[in-house]
Amino acid sequence: MKNLLSIILALFITATVQGQILKPVTWSYLAKKTSAKEATLYIKANIEQGWHVYAQNIPKGDGIQTNFSFKSNSDYKVIGKTAQPKPVTKFDKNLDLNVSYYENSVVFQQKVTLKKNAPLTVKGEVEFMVCDDTRCLPKQTIEFSIPVK
Repeated sequence: MKNLLSIILALFITATVQGQILKPVTWSYLAKKTSAKEATLYIKANIEQGWHVYAQNIPKGDGIQTNFSFKSNSDYKVIGKTAQPKPVTKFDKNLDLNVSYYENSVVFQQKVTLKKNAPLTVKGEVEFMVCDDTRCLPKQTIEFSIPVK
């Protein structure tokens, strides 16, 4: 009985350690009004050392590019595409092509026209894939709500 209890305890500890979910990217959000009728949204990814997220313009089929979508709302209108800083571009021997990505942190920007006076909330989601040198985690979609004051 003592051996059975030890085996069960060892299996539980192993399953707990192996079952931990990796979350190497955290997202934060900020909005700044640039005029009475316009605001800029700042969407920041903090990326753990050794990991990277793809830029918005990688070749189709080679990982998941970072993609932003914004919910339609009568309070605001999205202006153009989400801006991104210049990514790191390197040859990936696993994919056999050049890929563009971000390490450590990246701030994306999105302009919106305000159709009503603040406060209001811009809602949407970001879809992304995070990888290190040996693996990629499954695609993730994170919903966000960004208050504009």
